[in-house]
Amino acid sequence: MAVLEADNLHVFYDNIHALRGLSLEVGKDEIVTLIGANGAGKTTTLNTISSILAPAEGEVRFEGEALTDVPPHDVVGRGIVQVPEGRRIFGRLTVGENLRMGAFLRTGKQEVRQSEEHVLTMFPVLRERIRQVAGTLSGGEQQMLAMARGLMSKPRVLLLDEPSMGLAPMLVETIFEAVLAIRNEGVPVLLVEQNAFMALQIADRGYVVETGEIVLEGAGRELLENDEVRRAYLG
Repeated sequence: MAVLEADNLHVFYDNIHALRGLSLEVGKDEIVTLIGANGAGKTTTLNTISSILAPAEGEVRFEGEALTDVPPHDVVGRGIVQVPEGRRIFGRLTVGENLRMGAFLRTGKQEVRQSEEHVLTMFPVLRERIRQVAGTLSGGEQQMLAMARGLMSKPRVLLLDEPSMGLAPMLVETIFEAVLAIRNEGVPVLLVEQNAFMALQIADRGYVVETGEIVLEGAGRELLENDEVRRAYLG
């Protein structure tokens, strides 16, 4: 059963038709990846699911309930949490303050403390940097912080936009291991990723997006072996 569904989404930027009838779904305990070239509509899809953008046509449904006209903060409150491209941490705040910002909609102090302990266990380097100003972290540490901050919102679905961008290969492996761990804890993940090889290796299913449309879909391993995908995205 699908937890998250996007159905026939059409999105425009002025006269630019960015999404052209795009549909996808994310099931319980799944990692689903969107791959495609720059400008294909991947981030637009995430922003539409998050209600940052409003579709001209189509709808997003979460656990069967339409999110039409639901503002972004209420989408987060319902459990759909996006970790944006470029990390977008609060650079002048400490690591600890960034984490607490991720829990701004939550009220149970004990549960928030438990969540903080959990993400610091998942990303132990952040425990060492807990009082450090976030803007002074390395790129990989900032990405870990962005993901940890998203997890502090206690997501029921996590949207990840280009988590490996600009990272060294060793850190890329660390990030993808964390994505697997998040799924294994019962949080479905919708992953947008330029590193198609790594994304399809861990994904249960994948969609290939071209000019705002889904042109191919299938199991992650099947897409890895697809000749068209290999030529276009795997080198």
